[in-house]
Amino acid sequence: MRFWKYHALGNDYLVLDVKDAPRPPKLADMVRICHRNFGLGSDGILYGPLKPRGADFGLRIFNPDGSEAEKSGNGLRIFARYLWDQKRVKSRPFTIQTPGGIVSCAVGAGAKQITIEMGRVSFHSKDIPVNVSPAREMLDQEIEVGGRKFRYCAATVGNPHCVLPLKEISPVLAHQFGPLIETHPLFPNRTNVQFLKVLDRKNIQLEIWERGAGYTLASGSSSSAAAAVARKVGACDGDITVHMPGGKLKIHVADDFAITMTGPATRVGEYYLDAEALK
Repeated sequence: MRFWKYHALGNDYLVLDVKDAPRPPKLADMVRICHRNFGLGSDGILYGPLKPRGADFGLRIFNPDGSEAEKSGNGLRIFARYLWDQKRVKSRPFTIQTPGGIVSCAVGAGAKQITIEMGRVSFHSKDIPVNVSPAREMLDQEIEVGGRKFRYCAATVGNPHCVLPLKEISPVLAHQFGPLIETHPLFPNRTNVQFLKVLDRKNIQLEIWERGAGYTLASGSSSSAAAAVARKVGACDGDITVHMPGGKLKIHVADDFAITMTGPATRVGEYYLDAEALK
């Protein structure tokens, strides 16, 4: 089985082309393929290009635990770069359909930067979803996990996010509380978790616990949601640089909270998985 490996600021994915596999791997096989010791190692598998209605390409995104994600900003940049490398797209914008919606993509000169129109962010509990009554925008809410209370804002850009604004953040904090918040009963579909520090009106810093993947060095959809929250609460302006352990992304938050994300995707190599690894 052939895979192409890329990373987006250290968040790595394996691309499995439909021409090499008529269907996605079974759940147990996905877990083994993504395993850092027993497989090729990755933060997920991108399966495509599919042939959807209403878009140029279709994409399915699988987490390393075998669950399926609605959308991934880093995954979309990687898949756009893969399509570019395979000469299936050129400089003009093109569209990719995911379970979390259709996005527009543009690959810059030399594929150094890739821009994704991620769609509009919603903060409403019915859209995310969040189990609260009455239904409302999820801004400055309280959650208690592991004996500690946090203030949070929830949002969706096609997949669910829980953003916790804090004065100080760290990988330790993300590891300790990320998994507890991811699986909290408030979030029926689980949630991605962002620990957010506002640096100034144009810069924010994140530590990220990703649903189905765990601690990750960078995330495009997390950056989108956190930047939208920072603007929504009045802490930042529309153009925001997101600083993560893996590097920086540029996020533009429009007045209607439509998100434009710009950042790199790096090719790592071509890999062949031996069938023995799945036994």
